[in-house]
Amino acid sequence: MTPTKRDVKKVVLAYSGGLDTSIILKWLQTELGAEVVTFTADLGQGEELTPAREKAERAGVKDIRIVDVREEFCRDFVFPMFRANAVYEGTYLLGTSIARPLISKHLVDIARETGADAIAHGATGKGNDQVRFELSAYALNPDIKVIAPWRDWKFKSRTDLIDFAEKNQILVTKDKRGEAPFSVDANLLHSSSEGKVLEDPAETPPPYVFMRTLSPEEAPDTPTVITIGFSKGDPVSIDGQGMKPHELLAALNDLGRDNGIGRLDLVENRFVGMKSRGIYETPGGTILLVAHRAIESITLDRGAAHLKDELMPRYAELIYNGFWFSPEREMLQAAIDLSQRQVEGEVRLKLYKGNVIVEGRSSEKSLYSDALVTFEDDHGAYDQKDAAGFIKLNALRLRTLAKRDGR
Repeated sequence: MTPTKRDVKKVVLAYSGGLDTSIILKWLQTELGAEVVTFTADLGQGEELTPAREKAERAGVKDIRIVDVREEFCRDFVFPMFRANAVYEGTYLLGTSIARPLISKHLVDIARETGADAIAHGATGKGNDQVRFELSAYALNPDIKVIAPWRDWKFKSRTDLIDFAEKNQILVTKDKRGEAPFSVDANLLHSSSEGKVLEDPAETPPPYVFMRTLSPEEAPDTPTVITIGFSKGDPVSIDGQGMKPHELLAALNDLGRDNGIGRLDLVENRFVGMKSRGIYETPGGTILLVAHRAIESITLDRGAAHLKDELMPRYAELIYNGFWFSPEREMLQAAIDLSQRQVEGEVRLKLYKGNVIVEGRSSEKSLYSDALVTFEDDHGAYDQKDAAGFIKLNALRLRTLAKRDGR
């Protein structure tokens, strides 16, 4: 249902300062007569955020919130997700998906603080983000009103948007007057590009699409070797230097960028029912996933490790579909976090031309036993004769079936 002036008096808008959210800001003011509070999250997207404040001020906004959420993003959202080794449809590291519940959390908190009766976002009616924003918001405040202008307003084209902008003295830079070659979303974990020149999945993406990584061909001929330290499943150091979560991820991003790591060309299944093609760059996350699985390989029991791998696709799908604040995600998180209590130690990696290669791993909590696996004399640590009975017991039902079926 399209909101009216009677429905809302104050709205908290997720605001980037770009053309679309600037138009949404003015639309909320003129069409709904609402007071607007803007919220701009510094998620490590690499953009200067001062212009967002200046544009909001020019639009007459009195309450402008620009919040550095990088540490919260990594500590409370990205790292818990990486404890699960979460990837959607086998390859996507969920960089956009995991940022949306954090933004919604702040929108709802600010709405409660300021007495606003609605929040607003700039996601379109065709994508996943509208679902992620709104499911998160309703989970945190079931009575909040959500305004999604792309589903409500009467604009039909980019020309309509630019006409509205010009009539309302919204600055339209020259590069925004034509069709943008593709759309970009970025944060500290990744950047995603989709639409326009990228819509045909048969076409090779043009080189200018990639903004966060060198191509593997351009990467140095000399490999980079690093050591990542872990504690309770989270990365805590690089080459022995302790870092805060957002600092560590930023450092991994730099290492991944310089070595051509983290590019992904993906056709994915959106929650709303269509397939879409996206180009993702996740340099630091790609390194982190390999390192985390390596430290788990020596510290996690087989049963726990295999169960985690079974749970992971469901966990990843919940995040992708917007259910971060659901009870089932929290239940899975509790199990995952329990598995990480002894996941600590160091992993040595070689970064080379798009590859992340494990060179070694060590831990005081390691379950790996030289005495058990050696081909040399194990001094009685393992009696190989025991394997015969083990095999016979496991073969019992197979032999019974074979006899019945006349094999």
